[in-house]
Amino acid sequence: MSIWLGKDPLILASQSRARQMLLSNAGIPFEAIPAGIDERAVQKDSGLTAPGEIAKLLAREKALWVSSRNPGRYVVGADQTLALGDRLFSKPAGRAAAAEQLRLLAGNSHALHSAFAVAHDGKIMLADVAIAKMTMRSLGESEIEAYLEQAGVAVTTSVGAYQLEGLGVHLFERIEGDHFTILGLPLLPLLAFLRSERLLAV
Repeated sequence: MSIWLGKDPLILASQSRARQMLLSNAGIPFEAIPAGIDERAVQKDSGLTAPGEIAKLLAREKALWVSSRNPGRYVVGADQTLALGDRLFSKPAGRAAAAEQLRLLAGNSHALHSAFAVAHDGKIMLADVAIAKMTMRSLGESEIEAYLEQAGVAVTTSVGAYQLEGLGVHLFERIEGDHFTILGLPLLPLLAFLRSERLLAV
């Protein structure tokens, strides 16, 4: 017997492998349909500056975009922002930008704000954000170069130039927060919502 009680699979409005892995490991069938929105334009037009609010806005917009094209389906949008003090980070454009991000983050603590939103028939049913505090080790140039060489192009696919579920774990000395939040999808509140909608058997 499947734990998923929905007539159709969940839709994840994201191409993130980490988020897809979290849903798969939780036994939730899903389709990945990325949202066709310009995230930076949405952020700029909003005028928001708080990282958590930006993440929540983008998660909502992604969920709504996909939901409007898939009536009757439950859609999960997600977004994550990285803030070092008042400075927000985006995915590095290349290896040089990744190296610069690591130089700034090394020896400091930064915050990951992970938001998710659930939409159904073009309406947001739930939106929430969780925070994880990440403390990176002090890193010399040789260590940064060795990491970049080993990690390859993956450093350009995640904000902060790291993926904690991969080689990025070597960069940290302390982590405070939920593992799911760090990977970009606060899974426990999402599961609680799906249970409240009678979409899960457990």
